[in-house]
This record gives sequence, structure tokens and C-alpha cells, in this order.
Amino acid sequence: MDLCFGYSGRTIAAFVCAGAALFLWATASLAQAAPEFNLPPKTYYRTASVEGHTIFYREAGDSKKPTLILLHGYPASSHTYRELIPMLSPHIHVIAPDYLGSGYSERPDPDTYLYTFDKLTGHVQGLLETLNIGRYMLYMQDFGAPVGFRLITRQPERVQAIIVQNANAYLDGLTPPRQAFFREANSNRSPEHVASLYALVSREGIIERQYLRDVPADRRDIMSPDSWTHDLSFLQTDKDKKIQVELFQDYQTNIDQYGKWQEELRKHQFPALIVWGRRDPAFIAAGAKAYLRDLPDAELHLIDAGHFAVEEKAAEIAQYILKFISKQ
Repeated sequence: MDLCFGYSGRTIAAFVCAGAALFLWATASLAQAAPEFNLPPKTYYRTASVEGHTIFYREAGDSKKPTLILLHGYPASSHTYRELIPMLSPHIHVIAPDYLGSGYSERPDPDTYLYTFDKLTGHVQGLLETLNIGRYMLYMQDFGAPVGFRLITRQPERVQAIIVQNANAYLDGLTPPRQAFFREANSNRSPEHVASLYALVSREGIIERQYLRDVPADRRDIMSPDSWTHDLSFLQTDKDKKIQVELFQDYQTNIDQYGKWQEELRKHQFPALIVWGRRDPAFIAAGAKAYLRDLPDAELHLIDAGHFAVEEKAAEIAQYILKFISKQ
């Protein structure tokens, strides 16, 4: 039987070579046309020993790139930045610590170890020194402001820029009732008043009076229940709750230093990005605008979000951050 259907061996060989060439061309063309996906690098979950205590932190991105330190607020931990980190880490180096007594970091017994913002700052500062982080940018939210501004006053030469998200450094950002709350928390140690502070750390206090307080009822599906589930898992015992109560009691020391922090801003004129959830009734938008008095060149964005803006608008905030950093 003639398997070559009458074609000569030379002709068949030519067909084979042409087919092979066509296959290689098609493969190369597909390879060139294949899209390149800019996927985020892996986030690592690490610990370091600082002043004899274990401090947990998340780290992602190339350490040779500019470093951004994400400082979390109450009642959260670095978990609050779980969506933001992978949006930033392809472009910059990101470190997000859990404060001493929060998240996965060690929690010394509050009956024998008094929690203060000075001590939280000391452990973050120690972590950065342990990791050999020379210069860095700061992202501050809520409790992140007291920690961040203490770092600024201690080591201003290391701070390259600041990013402020619902983080107060001005009385303008605190309504008179809120100012009275912090004064009373500091001065009134009666059992009845302390009990009212513990109520803020309850399940209802965390979910309804923190995470969902600023979110319209028809938009609550934007808020991940992972947020409060994670936080509440670290607020199971009275001692866990006492850590946060002691920080409420210490908060007035931050307000007392606002003038000093503002002086540092005027003196150093750090490049600044202010992204503020304008629906926040606790740290009101006037506190965002107040930064412009001392940092007239700061970039300000009031966005449609509440106190936990990064839980609602992580992508929008990431865009502002990356554009801001690209200009530095």
C-alpha cells in the first residue's frame, strides 16, 4: 500500500518541516501574547524578641525598596491590613507589627505590667532596630498616631514621610464629649467607671460600637466579619480586656502631647498624605483638615468611609498611597 498517497519522500519531508516551523511560530506567538500578571509577593508572618517580649509582625515586599510601617488602631492588630498589604507589596517593602498586648504579640500580665503608649512605642522602636530598618515611612490609624508620633519625636531623622488615616494629633478632631471621655478615663478610677470602659471591649462594643457604627445598614456587606472575629479572639479573658482598658486610661497622655507633636510637624515638614474616612464620628474630619495648619503642602483626601476606612476602601487608599510614594 502506498502510505505516501503518491507524494515523494522529499515532498513529505518538506511538509513535516513546514508543519514544525508553523508549530514553533504559533507557540512563540502565544508565549509573547501571554499576559504578565503582577501578582503580590508572599506575606510572611514573623516574630522577633524585643525587650524580652515576643513581637509579631507581617512583612512583605523587597526590603531594598522604601519601607512603610503600618501602625494599627484599637481594637485591631496587623490583621486590619490584610487587604492593603498585598496591594502595596509589589511596589514597596511593608512591615505591620502587632503591638505588645495585641494580636499575636506577647501579652504580659496587666496585673503586674502597666500598659502605656510609651511602652507600645518602645517595642515598635525596638522591633525596627532589631530588623535594621534605617529610614521608613509611617502609616498611622487610631492608636497608631500615639505610637507613630512618639517615634517621630524620638527619631525624626528616620521618618521619610507620614500617612495619616483617621489618626488624631489635634483637638479639632475630637468633639467635646470625646475629649471629656478621655479625661474621665484617665482620672476616674472608680469601679463603676472602670466597668463602663470594660463594656467598650465587650462583643457588642467591638462589633456595633466600633466596626459597624459608621457603616450604613445597606452597605454592611462591605465589612468583613473576619475583622471583629479576629479581634474578639484576643479579648476572651478579663486580663485581655484589661490591657485595652489600661490604654484607654493612658490615652489622655497623648492629647497632652498634641502641642509637641504639632511642633515636630512644623519643624520637619514631612511629606504627608492624609486619607480620612469622613463618616467617622469619633475622630471627626476637622482633625484631618487641622494637619494643613502645620503641613500646608500635605495631600488631603476625605473619603466616603468611617473610622475603619481601610476595611471599607482598601483599594482606594492603596491608590492614594502608591501615587503619593511615587512622587517622593
